[in-house]
Amino acid sequence: MSWNRYRFRSVWELPEAPERVYAVLERAEEYPEWWPQVRSVARVDESSGTARFRSLLPYELEIGARMTRRDPEARVLEIRMSGDLEGFARWTVRARGSGTSALYEQEVVVRKPLMRLLALPGRPFFLINHALMMRGGRRGLLLRLRSGLDEP
Repeated sequence: MSWNRYRFRSVWELPEAPERVYAVLERAEEYPEWWPQVRSVARVDESSGTARFRSLLPYELEIGARMTRRDPEARVLEIRMSGDLEGFARWTVRARGSGTSALYEQEVVVRKPLMRLLALPGRPFFLINHALMMRGGRRGLLLRLRSGLDEP
């Protein structure tokens, strides 16, 4: 097992229409407006950009992101990441009952030197840090949708 490899899977059950949820998730440049742990997103061109993240622990991750799949019909968004994290992240948005199930999957290898150095003792803290980030994102997305600020 590589202590620097992570696989995450989060499911957000949301009481909103999947079209609305997908529409917010596909506008990554707006994530910092509703997801507190996403500090910045900058578009480089039509299919790539950079992002900075920071959750509870006192370190920041910076990544380059390149869109590899944007499928509004299937409601799937996928990026390749480079920089402090190398791998992919994917959103799959599905109707569930009268609401939405948004599945987030991420498989990455950590490249940030400090995190690599602390891989073994820090792993439980890194996992908690990620869980807190996802919790903050779900809460922010719900507030965005409920406030009606999700319209472009």
